[in-house]
Amino acid sequence: MIRRCEVYHTACMIDGMGYRTPDPGNPRVQSTRDRILAAARELLAETGPAGLTYSLLADRAGVTRQTLYRHWPARSGLLVDLILEGSAGGYPEPGTDPAVVAAEWLASLRAGLSDPARRAAVLAVTAQAGADPDSAQALAQLMADRLAALNDLLKPSGVQVSPEEYTFLYGPVLARVFFERADVTDDFIASVVDRWLAARPAASQVTRLPPPVAL
Repeated sequence: MIRRCEVYHTACMIDGMGYRTPDPGNPRVQSTRDRILAAARELLAETGPAGLTYSLLADRAGVTRQTLYRHWPARSGLLVDLILEGSAGGYPEPGTDPAVVAAEWLASLRAGLSDPARRAAVLAVTAQAGADPDSAQALAQLMADRLAALNDLLKPSGVQVSPEEYTFLYGPVLARVFFERADVTDDFIASVVDRWLAARPAASQVTRLPPPVAL
C-alpha cells in the first residue's frame, strides 16, 4: 500500500519494521532520484512496462535494488512519478477565463503525453489498477492530484470543476491519444473546451466560488 509517509518523507513502517524514506531536500538524494527516473524512462521507451523490473532498473541506473525500494516501495509509486515529473511544455498559469485555463491545461496534458515513456507509464498503472490495490490507490491519488491542480488554476475565475466534469475534459484527449492514435490539435482542444462550456449550465456538479473578499 502507498503510505502517506512515502509522500511526505517521514518515518514509515513495513511489516512492523521502521524505515525512513529518502529526504528530497538532500542534493545527493535528488541526484540519485533523477538518475533513476531517467533510466526508468529509457527502459519504458525501449521495452515497455514489462521491462521495467527493479533488477533491470538497478543495473541501468547504477544503484542497488534496496535503493529503489527506499525511494519507491511499490512500483506503482515509481510509475506515478514518471507520469508527473518532467512534463514538457511548461505548466499553465492561473487565470480569470475558464476557457483559456482549460485549453492550456489540455495543451499541457497533450505535451506530457508526447513522451513515449509517460504514455507507457499511464497505460501500465491503469492496466494494473484492476488487480493491484497499490496501483488502484496510486491511480486514484493521481486523478485527485490533477483535479486539485486544475481547480487551483481556475480559482481566479471563480469556477471549480467536479470530478465528473474533469472526466468530460480530459477523456476526449486520452481517447484521441490511446485509442484513435490521432493528433490532439489546437482545434480539437478548442472543441472539447467549447462542449464543456456549453454543458456547464446543465451540470449540477459545477461549483462556482464566491468572489475574493478585498482586505
